[in-house]
Amino acid sequence: MPADPSPRTAGESPSRGAASAPRTVPGPQSRGSGASAVEVRRSTRRRRTVSAYREGDRTIVLIPARMSEAEEQRWVSVMLEKLAAQENKRMLGDAELAARAELLSGQYLGGRARPASVRWVTNQNTRWGSCTPAEGSIRLSHRLQGMPEYVVDYVLLHELAHLLVPGHGRRFWQLLEAYPRTERARGYLEGVVAAQRLPHLSGPGDDQP
Repeated sequence: MPADPSPRTAGESPSRGAASAPRTVPGPQSRGSGASAVEVRRSTRRRRTVSAYREGDRTIVLIPARMSEAEEQRWVSVMLEKLAAQENKRMLGDAELAARAELLSGQYLGGRARPASVRWVTNQNTRWGSCTPAEGSIRLSHRLQGMPEYVVDYVLLHELAHLLVPGHGRRFWQLLEAYPRTERARGYLEGVVAAQRLPHLSGPGDDQP
């Protein structure tokens, strides 16, 4: 399974309007999605349809060149909602999440982290994930649902590493060095924190998980 999700697309047919220059703007937060930038691309060849897709950490919205600024804003919001709805349908269930954890443990932790249970929870609003080593249980916040796969993978690995090392000392962070997208995932989550004023996973030197 690739770390980055494949582009998600959605399309609609809007009315025409006046033209304006292409631009990149901060994207409003859609349900089930993380913080990202929205790049609006106008095309003189595009007459009626509007489409959108994910490209890495960005959302690309394609619109007709004649669309007015007000129409642009309205359709950007509409397409972000549609993309979020499509992504929510693709979210991992608890069984798939547990299978993903087993795969990640084998790939990055030598298979040493073996959780007894891995599941989504809706009562974790102060952290992205939690782990109870004595029970071998891992819980991920539902707020991660719809975020890029590499971000979910990072949080899973973070909690898997806690099965081996409870605290956040040097040994713990050395375990995560094997995952090549650790810094990128942390940057993504920090962007969500900045946009939504949410708690975040601790980094080296922090005291709390």
